[in-house]
Amino acid sequence: MGTPENLSGGTGGRREPLRFDQDASATAVDMDTAIVLLGAGVTAITHPLLYVKLLIQIGHEPLTPTVGTTMFGRKVLYLPGFFSYAQHIVRVDGKMGLFRGLSPRIMSSAISTMVRSKVKQAVPAEQAEHVSNKDDLKTSLRKVMKETSHEMVIQCLSRIATHPFHVISVRCMAQFVGREVKYRGLFSSITKIFNDEGIGGFFVGVVPHVLGEVIFLWCCNLLAHFINTYAVDDNFSQAPAVRSYTKFVMGIAVSVLTYPFMLVADLMAVNNCGLVAGLPPNSPIFKSWVHCWAHLSHEGHLFRGSSFFYRRVPVTGVALTEE
Repeated sequence: MGTPENLSGGTGGRREPLRFDQDASATAVDMDTAIVLLGAGVTAITHPLLYVKLLIQIGHEPLTPTVGTTMFGRKVLYLPGFFSYAQHIVRVDGKMGLFRGLSPRIMSSAISTMVRSKVKQAVPAEQAEHVSNKDDLKTSLRKVMKETSHEMVIQCLSRIATHPFHVISVRCMAQFVGREVKYRGLFSSITKIFNDEGIGGFFVGVVPHVLGEVIFLWCCNLLAHFINTYAVDDNFSQAPAVRSYTKFVMGIAVSVLTYPFMLVADLMAVNNCGLVAGLPPNSPIFKSWVHCWAHLSHEGHLFRGSSFFYRRVPVTGVALTEE
């Protein structure tokens, strides 16, 4: 019969991986918690900016445009920027009014972090394949496509899981237009949408939202790959630094092109939901997101709300005079 020391020594090698797995699991949980808390903080700080953006997207312009001149001396009408709009919200609802619809966004951020973490564990990315010496400094196209496909799966699942909270947040903010109180707390809003529209009510606008993010992801990654591979010369001393910033710059450029998808998704979340902001005369009732896109394109409003600080009223054939 073995002594306690022998028993301890004989099983020590088997217990060590268990302790290692537990430590790794605890570390992963701590990391996810830190990301959730950081995401909540960033969401709270940036919420007023997105709140003003949402009101501009749905076409709510409560402040009178001002007459200004361009650098060429031509008079134009300027709509209020972010700070003027935010001050108007504060005058109407107080400082806390800038955080209307924040709780669903924080919940959406937390769920997104957890979903992305779980999906990465369940569907791990494939190991980078061996490439020739010629390709050591350039990511192979096949590798980029595999990585983008994996990232696309994660992004799509995350968006579908969090979209109901996005719809709730958008509707809470859109109530500012008609001063409604239809959507108050998170749980009461869930009950309200389910009773009025069923499960489908939580996913209005999800198609353009997912399409926009998928197009953004593929365009950003592929453009960055081709630029790093064919436009950046290896002999250039700063080539590694340039390549490290290419994806970031491409992200900014592509986000401008995919903005209409985000706009349409937000408008569909409000469309015909019983709020003044989503009903005539403030907004037509759209049959589908394609109908919404066509209407915005016809009106020249596909990029409405994309700018916060430099917004001009498109006026043609009208003489402007300062009062």
